[in-house]
Amino acid sequence: MKRSLADTLEHAKGGRKKPRPKRPKAPWPRRLLVFLVELFFAVHIAYIGITSLSIFIYKFSDPVYTILMPYRSIGYGWDLQKPRPVKLESIPLFIRSMLVAVEDGKFYEHHGIDMEAFKRAREINARLGKPLYGGSTLTMQLARTLFLVPEKSYVRKYFEVIAALELELILSKERILELYFGYAEWGKGIFGIEAAARHYYGVSTRSLSRDQAARLIALLSSPIKYSPSTLGKSAILRERYAYLNRRFVSPFAVSPDQRSLPESPPGPVEPGFDEAFVETEDSESAAAAVEALPAGGGAAPESGDPVAASAVPAADVPPQEPAPQVGPADAANSNPLPAPGTETPETTTTTRAENPL
Repeated sequence: MKRSLADTLEHAKGGRKKPRPKRPKAPWPRRLLVFLVELFFAVHIAYIGITSLSIFIYKFSDPVYTILMPYRSIGYGWDLQKPRPVKLESIPLFIRSMLVAVEDGKFYEHHGIDMEAFKRAREINARLGKPLYGGSTLTMQLARTLFLVPEKSYVRKYFEVIAALELELILSKERILELYFGYAEWGKGIFGIEAAARHYYGVSTRSLSRDQAARLIALLSSPIKYSPSTLGKSAILRERYAYLNRRFVSPFAVSPDQRSLPESPPGPVEPGFDEAFVETEDSESAAAAVEALPAGGGAAPESGDPVAASAVPAADVPPQEPAPQVGPADAANSNPLPAPGTETPETTTTTRAENPL
């Protein structure tokens, strides 16, 4: 290694090279800002990497467990029933239609996020003075079930949105719906509609009657506090069940004396309402808070929200949103919401050659 003349002379004199002066440390606010920025990107890279890889795996196989399951088991001490994933084609079409109609009427229109639902939720939260509504779509609810916990915070909502966008990007609408039916929470330690059907009614999903299915779907808004037999104690659950009953149960109910008679067309079916912003387990407190508002106080929320509508006179409730639309894959095969009079009375078994919704 070659040395400069100055270094050689200094070395010969037994001296040492003077150390370079150290750069002064940046002020602590700047160091903190750099650390936070690095942490922000590190958390996002890790979260997006883990969730996207998991979602890609879920495209071909079902999850063994979700984050919510050990959270309930360890945090609450609940005994978990083994999840029973189901194929979408094994779920009767009317059950799929019930879910989309009452939970996310724009499921086939949005890409994981419904900005109108966010807007409605923000307006209602402003009226209530507390964040009881979150604007969650079915995809966002699935993201929360798979990767997050139900504790309310804006941070959780932010990561919920990220995972929902990933789900929509990687999976088809049909697969998202299938995973939702397979892993949604339906009670203490009960996950998935198959486990719920067997726990509450002792039958498989394909053997559920229309009334039983309506009760299970209505229960999704508050599955921990209530059950299909006690949902009448909740104002919001009664509204959800009544809507499903009017739209999907009563038009197809035929008494034994009428089965030999020609089927008369039922009355007009009501358009659906979008309850995407009703958060799990918060429905009762939300209903009580809204009902406590003065009648006519503040603008009525858009769409036919049965909870918020109770705060304004019936004449002021705006028109309800149109029924959910059929998915692209099914446009040539079936209507997601069968027209009244076009479907035969429901029996314990149903032929399912239809495509999902």
